[in-house]
Amino acid sequence: MSLRIVVIGLGAWGSTLAALFEQQGHTVQGWSRRQGGEPAEALTGADLALMATSLVGVQALAPALAGRWPTGLPLISCSKGIDLQQQCTPSQLWSQLLPELPLLVLSGPNLASELAAGLPAASVLAGRDQALAERLQRALSSDHLRLYTNADPVGTEVAGALKNVMAIAGGVCDGLKLGANAKASLLCRGLVEMGVVIQGLGGDRASLYGLAGLGDLLATANSVLSRNYRFGLALAEGLSAAEALERVGATVEGAQTATAVNLLAERHGWHLPICEQVGALMAGSIRPEQAVRRLMERNLKPEELAFR
Repeated sequence: MSLRIVVIGLGAWGSTLAALFEQQGHTVQGWSRRQGGEPAEALTGADLALMATSLVGVQALAPALAGRWPTGLPLISCSKGIDLQQQCTPSQLWSQLLPELPLLVLSGPNLASELAAGLPAASVLAGRDQALAERLQRALSSDHLRLYTNADPVGTEVAGALKNVMAIAGGVCDGLKLGANAKASLLCRGLVEMGVVIQGLGGDRASLYGLAGLGDLLATANSVLSRNYRFGLALAEGLSAAEALERVGATVEGAQTATAVNLLAERHGWHLPICEQVGALMAGSIRPEQAVRRLMERNLKPEELAFR
């Protein structure tokens, strides 16, 4: 089944997806702010739209597109993060503007450069409409990108956002040369914090152990191809957040997500020590060595209490 697909946002991820779907025989049209023009015009006659911008792009484009969105046109949200003002996910932003929008979320361990090089990967297509998810699963899966479905878009999305914060922490850990033992403990605790936020925002905690949770965490917290991981490495060198961002030279989703999730934690009384320390590093109020020390000096307790 050949589809007419519009990809909004032609950064590394959007361009990679556009190329993959074009190779499958779909008709693909891309739009980016650099190209100019009206993105809404590209939606006319399309069978499917993908939003592959950063969260900042969603915040700017969604209100403008909502009033001109073709009735029944499905949207796959590929953006990751938590909105700082409304403290919700990208798909929740879309749902607030277009409650009847056929909406799915795409997330998983998908380092864009590996996919662009022809290496295989898998991802999750999550949505409430199972029939739509299965139809697009069949249409978009290929030898390079295998898609699975689930019915938990919020949990899938939150996992994809929070693993970026943990990838920053993983980069700091490796940058300080703390070893595999320390990093394993860090990521184990990171999974717990991801689960707290998934459940708190209305997602299914089981999504934590799927491709968008554990799978994506393993990829991004261990690879220099990950911008969030490289950002953490730079922080470990003693660079400020601004200097680290300049070195990475691209959007680091986990930086803004850390700020947003800490506001959520304060509001709801969640205990998220890793997110808290990453936020402190972002604010420049603590050095990397101090952040690690604070995590290691947490009260001794049974494992079932420490890791839940």
